[in-house]
Amino acid sequence: MSLTDSAVAVMLPTGDATRAQEFYEKRLGLPYDGTGGPDELMFGLGGGSHLVLRVLPDAHPSPNTAMSFEVSDIAAEVADLESRGVRFEDYDLPDMKTVDHVFDDGSMKAAWFLDPDGNILCIHQLSG
Repeated sequence: MSLTDSAVAVMLPTGDATRAQEFYEKRLGLPYDGTGGPDELMFGLGGGSHLVLRVLPDAHPSPNTAMSFEVSDIAAEVADLESRGVRFEDYDLPDMKTVDHVFDDGSMKAAWFLDPDGNILCIHQLSG
């Protein structure tokens, strides 16, 4: 089995397991798969992959996008997530401007939001 055929486990830090579980399970709708250890929460992703939240008392989020979900209709996904309390980031930079929370460079559309620990998450839709 090669790496290209392998399911992956994305690992993100959290400082509060209860708050993180509520966000990922209730707001994002990811299925909670239990714990992977005493300080890990596991959530199912497509293709047998998992999101693993590691409880770390001094958790610090990455300054970059930590994970992005590919979606088929970004406008519908933004509306659905907003209805569940997810707040999207908006940008007005010289090389990146969002309209209705979505950045569109012609080849991809993307929208970003933060989890309760400040990890940057994204949804994206490929064009064409």
